[in-house]
Amino acid sequence: MADDETLRERFRRNASGIAATTVTGTWLAALLLGFDWWLGFMLFGYIVIVPVVSMLFDEEEAAGEFDLDSARTDRAETAESDDEPAATADALERLRTRYANGDLTDEQFERKLDRLLETETPEDAAEWAERNRAADRERDVERER
Repeated sequence: MADDETLRERFRRNASGIAATTVTGTWLAALLLGFDWWLGFMLFGYIVIVPVVSMLFDEEEAAGEFDLDSARTDRAETAESDDEPAATADALERLRTRYANGDLTDEQFERKLDRLLETETPEDAAEWAERNRAADRERDVERER
């Protein structure tokens, strides 16, 4: 059962690459075998199939994007837990795993690590959110000038 779960996780993590490789192999084989439809399949594969698979399976956040509601929910769930240090360790381990798998760039990893360390307790998270709201308000005021 654990092997099946690992295989599923690997498929989800690599779904875009699998789709791109399948599309490439198919149109290349069709080209080499003399089929006339290879160009249409290549275009369809790269314009439709690969992007759709990417939208369905890729979970990477856009650079600089942060979902405050999600962070509040995650933080609230963690705060309800009795073993806060274990939850922080789990979050750090997930972050390290994503970085090791190549899901995060160096910059994204460092930014998320800083955020994780800054928001270790619920009080820290609330303080961090308030600082970001204040910074957003200041930017808005400067834009209006």
